[in-house]
Amino acid sequence: MNTDIAPWNARRRVDETDWTALADALDAHGCALTSPLLDPEQCRAIAALYERTELFRTTVDMARHRFGSGTYRYFTHELPPVVTELREALYPRLLAVARDWAERLGRPAPWPDDLNEWLATCHEAGQDRSAQILLRYQEGDWNALHRDVFGDLVFPLQVVIGLDTYGADYTGGEFLLVEQRPRAQSRGTTVALPQGHGLVFTTRDRPVRTRRGWSAGSVRHGVSTVRSGRRHALGLVFHDA
Repeated sequence: MNTDIAPWNARRRVDETDWTALADALDAHGCALTSPLLDPEQCRAIAALYERTELFRTTVDMARHRFGSGTYRYFTHELPPVVTELREALYPRLLAVARDWAERLGRPAPWPDDLNEWLATCHEAGQDRSAQILLRYQEGDWNALHRDVFGDLVFPLQVVIGLDTYGADYTGGEFLLVEQRPRAQSRGTTVALPQGHGLVFTTRDRPVRTRRGWSAGSVRHGVSTVRSGRRHALGLVFHDA
């Protein structure tokens, strides 16, 4: 598959993030930014893949399904190498956090060390469609609060990578995270995605300390209204649909 994206060392880029500090930020805020994973040229090349319809299994019109406004496309399993390499490099780092969260919440941690082994388990359970996503928002578009849960098998963390420059290529379009804290009011967080950085956030819920110990705080995410320009993002999900 020729996607015209220059090769690079994804694992080296991922390892440049301070993952201890990132885990602490996840505990404090429910989401956390990585160091740059992609350079501007790579970001532009990935955003341009949106026009390559043969790379995608389906296109979703958000307004049609009342998900918001805008479109996104799910890649087929024949992922561009850049997407495959990023997932494989990120998975071990996220796995450590996922297992820690499961221990705190007293839940099983069914995720093996190898990503492909975990995806094979998803496929055996009937979750056999690619969930990797390329999103495009134009002026006036937005994404309703939701969770990317497609079945019983869920990896608790995912990553979205900004592909355009906030404030130059587009305005508005901030990432939204809303957390329902146990026995408390909801808390909202907004993040303007820096180009090339990944934002790590929870798929469904996360451990929150309470007076009774650890409880699961339910989380949803979305995107605020784009006020001008065009916003692209790459979504990396670590279970299939």
